[in-house]
Amino acid sequence: MQSVPSEGGRRAPEPVKVIISGGFGVGKTTFVSAISEIEPLTTEAAMTEVATGVDDRTWVENKTTTTVAMDFGRISVGDQLVLYLFGTPGQDRFSFMWDDLVIGALSAVVLVDTRRLEDCFPALDWFETRNIPFVVAINEFDGKLLHTPAEVRKALDIAPAIPVLNIDARDRERVKVALLASLEQALHRAEAAMVS
Repeated sequence: MQSVPSEGGRRAPEPVKVIISGGFGVGKTTFVSAISEIEPLTTEAAMTEVATGVDDRTWVENKTTTTVAMDFGRISVGDQLVLYLFGTPGQDRFSFMWDDLVIGALSAVVLVDTRRLEDCFPALDWFETRNIPFVVAINEFDGKLLHTPAEVRKALDIAPAIPVLNIDARDRERVKVALLASLEQALHRAEAAMVS
């Protein structure tokens, strides 16, 4: 895709779509909100008694809302690149939306809560089977890292080429590191494809 010249002859920034994914309550909305230069669009709905027994609220007992469609944010990277961030819903019952959300995505960040590792398997499997470059970002809840990136890599059987890093989804600078790592993954994948 080529940039279209804007008024004054300068090129408009390249649009790049990045997916933020992971299990229920892992911090996707927080991640998008921490870095978006616009007021993020969220589709948060109140959690009701109907979700009792359906959504595992262990470790996120105070969670009162949940994403039912997507989160959306935008961040400019200099004058040449604009990242459009799409956060997926975390519950299995909303996973049918993922196919539409990821159309045109360059890369993804899979957020992990080490207190509930099993919740990230659907997202990891989903991006692996669709061959979408991604990184794994361990969200530090309460400022604590319960397991190291090496331990998480081993537990989840993540390939050595996939970065595993720890972040705090509330911290703009650490969110930026995860996004840049996901873009680097996409670049490495493109470079490898050109060589082969």
